[in-house]
Amino acid sequence: MTKTAEKKEKIIRITLVKSPIGFSKQHKGTVRALGLRRMHQTVDHADSPSLRGMLYKVSHLVEIEEVEE
Repeated sequence: MTKTAEKKEKIIRITLVKSPIGFSKQHKGTVRALGLRRMHQTVDHADSPSLRGMLYKVSHLVEIEEVEE
């Protein structure tokens, strides 16, 4: 018998550290789509290519941390 390796999803923790006021509507919409509404609010999301694209777009506004679970 062989053991199958369980594939664990990576979790990304995102914190809003800079206000999107004064930035483009696309950046504000991306921050909102990530589920961030207030400064220093933190949300967790499963890692995916679309999430990485959103984070790349607003990387100057958020702090990104990979969580081991």
